[in-house]
Amino acid sequence: MLSDIKKVIIPAAGLGTRFLPITKVLPKELLPLADKPMLNYVLEEVKDSDIRKVVFVLSERKKIILDYCKKWAWLENTLKQRGKKDLLQELQKAESDFEGISFSACWQEKPLGDGDAILKARKIIGKDACGVLFGDDVFKSKIPVISQLARIFATSQKPVIGLKKVTPDNFSSYGIVDVAKIANRLYKIKGIVEKPKSASEAPSNLAIVGRYIINSDVFEALKKTPQTEKGELILANAFKTMIQSGKVIYGYEINADWLECGNKVNWLKSNLLFCLEHPKYGTLLKDWLKKFKY
Repeated sequence: MLSDIKKVIIPAAGLGTRFLPITKVLPKELLPLADKPMLNYVLEEVKDSDIRKVVFVLSERKKIILDYCKKWAWLENTLKQRGKKDLLQELQKAESDFEGISFSACWQEKPLGDGDAILKARKIIGKDACGVLFGDDVFKSKIPVISQLARIFATSQKPVIGLKKVTPDNFSSYGIVDVAKIANRLYKIKGIVEKPKSASEAPSNLAIVGRYIINSDVFEALKKTPQTEKGELILANAFKTMIQSGKVIYGYEINADWLECGNKVNWLKSNLLFCLEHPKYGTLLKDWLKKFKY
């Protein structure tokens, strides 16, 4: 499926403190979901959307993400020399997820918010509209989520935010949007309430998920948006700035299963699901668990 969106930003410079101690040495984006890192699933979504340019926003300590995306010819040669055909096929299959994608990186020296990370990528993105994908949100869908949002952008030429319905007990974990419904799954964003403390403070049951289509208007708004008291530049605040100035922003309720990986509990749940549904290992794991009466 062809897309007007040809570039995406993947912010990945965060400290990953919710996953300590493992993130002392390993970026959370490389934590496994079954037998491959969660980053693979995000890149599969990019590739399936006919997008071929990925811009990572990284810190110096997370250069390993770029290393992971490279083809390791020396490792392939070593496996060939040792006759490890099965392992070679596994490696080549994983590397095929990245075929045809060009990777570049810009650097966020300090974790100063998601808006700051996105703004760092402006020079590489240029004046083009682009997608933004956060690596700790993984989706199972027939149509890639970023493609769903790109379809809305193709007709509107306005920023599009991915949305998903959540239950009231989860409102305090997300940005909840105030909306006016336009069509099936499509909304005009009127406001955003960050992590409402109670259900009465939430303007709807639609939460922002880690997928966006943004354009130059968003980059300009990020430049003008003040930092928080913690010195962070937040993307949601830039959207609020745009709404207050009369800019139109759309929200689209994505058609997908949302598998969150933003904290240990959600990652463990998602990892368990991917393990049990794995086409090669799922049945083996289910049979093994029966021995322990699960």
